[in-house]
Formats: sequence, structure tokens, C-alpha cells
Amino acid sequence: MKEIKPEELQDNPFKLIGKDWLLITAEKDDRVNMMTASWGQVGIMWNKPVVNIFIRSSRFTKTFIDSGDTFTLCVLPEEFRSAMNLCGSKSGRDTDKVKETGLTVEHDGTLPYFKESRLVIECRKLYSQVMPESAFDVKDIYKTAYANNDLHTQYICEITKILSK
Repeated sequence: MKEIKPEELQDNPFKLIGKDWLLITAEKDDRVNMMTASWGQVGIMWNKPVVNIFIRSSRFTKTFIDSGDTFTLCVLPEEFRSAMNLCGSKSGRDTDKVKETGLTVEHDGTLPYFKESRLVIECRKLYSQVMPESAFDVKDIYKTAYANNDLHTQYICEITKILSK
């Protein structure tokens, strides 16, 4: 993989996040866990290249993200769609998703990512906040997306490195 600057990223963010999906990947206590994400944003905040990710409080991966300052977003080729589906439908509480998907963990320094990735975005958390009901201007969104009160935490994260195949 070669390092590219955020400005060199050629992927359309709507396709990258909404269609290709991301694997939010982190390590805690020598264990790697990941979850599929299809919601997020890429942009500039505080004069830094950033990504915004959103993780529900019930997700096991959230404990991994909350335990450290850094994590990766991995984008896999389409041939790994079944692995991404598994990562979005099974919990790391109950299964070793790395083993079950057959993905290969590698590290860039201390950050885990998957060898099979076509793109890896390394992230450092800058800001996080639970999305409170009172902040929704369109109440129907809250009623539809959070009927079970399983709120997302928003994370604004600096893009510290991008690796691309």
C-alpha cells in the first residue's frame, strides 16, 4: 500500500460510505474488532481533514473506539461483501469476526487494518458526543431512527494517514 494525501483521495464519498461501506476497526487488549458502517462524512473541520462516524451505544465496537485515541476505516473490494455483511450483522461479543471473515490483520505502527483493504483511513479522535433527542430539528428522524433509544455517538476524527492500493 502507498500513502496518499487526503486531497489525493479520488473516491466519491457518497459511494465510498453509502455503497462500498467502511469497516470501523480498532484494537483493545490485543483483540481486533470491526463493524460495518454506511453512515458518515468526510470534510474539513478545525482546519484539518476529518471523517465523521456514528456508532450506536449498543455496538460492541464502540467499547474498542472509546478505549483508545485512534482507529482505522477499511474499505474492502466488492468481492468481500459477505465479510462486510457479517461484520454488520454479528456482534464481536459473541463471535471472533476476524476469524469468521477470514480477513488478515496487519498493522501500521499500532493501528490495525486488513491486508485485503483497497483503502485504509487512519483516524485520531478529536471530538465525540451522543446525539441527544433535543438536538433533532426534524423530530420524525428521531422517532424513526431511534425508536429503541439506541442513540448514536458522533465522532469527529482527524485523518492522520491514508493508505491506498
